[in-house]
Amino acid sequence: MGQSLLQMNTIFISIIIEALPFIVLGVFISAVIQMFVTEEMIAKVMPKNRFLSIAFGTGMGALFPACECGIVPITERLVRKNVPLSAAIAFMLTGPIINPVVIFSTFVAFGDSWKMALLRCGLAIFTAVLTAIAISYFFSENQLREFVEAKLHHHGHDHEAHDKPNFLQKITGTIDHAIDEFFSVGKFLVFGGLISAAMQTFFRTSTLLSLGQTKMAAILIMMLLAFIMSICSEADAFIASSFNGMFGTSAILAFLVFGAMVDIKNLLMMMHSFKRKFVFSMIGLIIVFVFTGAFLI
Repeated sequence: MGQSLLQMNTIFISIIIEALPFIVLGVFISAVIQMFVTEEMIAKVMPKNRFLSIAFGTGMGALFPACECGIVPITERLVRKNVPLSAAIAFMLTGPIINPVVIFSTFVAFGDSWKMALLRCGLAIFTAVLTAIAISYFFSENQLREFVEAKLHHHGHDHEAHDKPNFLQKITGTIDHAIDEFFSVGKFLVFGGLISAAMQTFFRTSTLLSLGQTKMAAILIMMLLAFIMSICSEADAFIASSFNGMFGTSAILAFLVFGAMVDIKNLLMMMHSFKRKFVFSMIGLIIVFVFTGAFLI
């Protein structure tokens, strides 16, 4: 038991150390958006058409080197700034996968081969676009935005200035927002890291792997494993490549895409930021589209 607890502690610390820089990056980007980006600026660049706005949100993911831990506060901030919900979700799902850092790490992990990196990006875009389109029809923009605003006021994190702040005030406000956001999101990283470390320590991975004998079972097993392991998207390709001899391309791709969109850490963060019904509906859509896309490859 003592050895198991020591192993759990090691896994927990490695999860925290791995995720912390990206949490910090995410909350600072979120704070900069809050202080320097106005609704009017977003309205000018955001296409009015439903499908074009989703395409725009998907493409935005390539510009932000944030993992799935840091992307949630950025997405919540974009929703508050009146970015269409579907575009914000498309960004949240692709951001941890199609950014240059993750693409390059996937390229290196699979022997300097572009095949897996490009397939990963393709499946991520396929899943994000279809999920965002479905969400745009099933969920009301205003209803979710009102929930996000109500939560903000309830927790006392509303530091909006009524007068237009000068540059120095914006810098100060950015730091204040980032600190608030860090402590708000950080506790979910700790809880998620503890749960993930416990499951990796006491849950036999070998038992799961033995069940993945068919293509369908292998994909589902690898998706479950990605959720349990909760590895940041910048590092997960190196873990995935170690399964190369056990599973085919489809199962490994499902691991790479699903884990970067949904894991224990960011599930808790999403449930803090959005309505539970919305979160579980979105995860259901992600499961269907990742599984379908991976199965067809």
